[in-house]
Amino acid sequence: MSFSRRRFLLALSAAPALACRTSDSSAPPAAPTAREATQVLSALHTVDGAGVRLARALGQPALSSLDPFLLLDEIRSDRREDWEKGFPRHPHRGFETVTYMIEGAMEHQDSVGNHGRLVGGSAQWMTAGRGIIHSEMPRQDDGMLWGLQLWVNLPRRLKMTTPRYQDIAPSRIPEVSAGGARVRVVAGQIAGATGPVEGIVVAPTMLDVSLDGAKPFEHSLPVDHAAFAYVLSGTARIGPSARPVPAGAIAVLGPGERVVATADGGARLLLLAAAPIREPIARRGPFVMNTEEELDQAFDDFRSGRLVSGA
Repeated sequence: MSFSRRRFLLALSAAPALACRTSDSSAPPAAPTAREATQVLSALHTVDGAGVRLARALGQPALSSLDPFLLLDEIRSDRREDWEKGFPRHPHRGFETVTYMIEGAMEHQDSVGNHGRLVGGSAQWMTAGRGIIHSEMPRQDDGMLWGLQLWVNLPRRLKMTTPRYQDIAPSRIPEVSAGGARVRVVAGQIAGATGPVEGIVVAPTMLDVSLDGAKPFEHSLPVDHAAFAYVLSGTARIGPSARPVPAGAIAVLGPGERVVATADGGARLLLLAAAPIREPIARRGPFVMNTEEELDQAFDDFRSGRLVSGA
């Protein structure tokens, strides 16, 4: 049976004009998407340096990296034999190291004459760039030594940049109230406060968040940034599903626009986020480059003395 043009037009006119409807401009905007804890892993206990016992949350076999983050270690012990031998002179090239002290003291010295003492509440952001040789040694007789070290990658164009330091005393790190938390702002912005770390290519967020358990902590992050939380004490519940993350565990955060965290009885965590670099990673020992050939060159430069001289 033929289907005439007239019958077609009549049928079309009787159909609901869905395609012609405009959206209701009065409808409220969608709420920002909260990031889920997509992976939760306990830190791996290991030994590094000259015999320092530590917990490795990032850089372990189950989570080798989270672009641009390469490593996160926590030292936490009141047993002198666990940390007294420290990290004697060793080289770095091609990335940045971040030291954050909670208790105790570490002394830093390097091949270009820098020297400093990191105490509880202080931070140091070191850009190794083309090369540095340094040591990090505990400077206390006893008591608790509690600190963390984070490694952050550099893009190819900056791997051979001039080394630099940002040594940050405790008094320079602002502390603010934000929702259900007290927050120390090492890098990034929250509640009108800006962290002292500046000039970092991956635009990092680094927050030390103490949850009081009374109400949730919420913080917006750029949607294209990689992010994770590392729980220092208590048990945090992260994401819209309130996934429990105990002390000594890392939670990789999935896509979204904000972080939500709560705690039944209080908890403390580090929140880290940064823009991914999206380049090949070649890493071996203390060097992080883009190719194996560049790693070979870094080792040759270290053995010949060119790592620091740049000759």
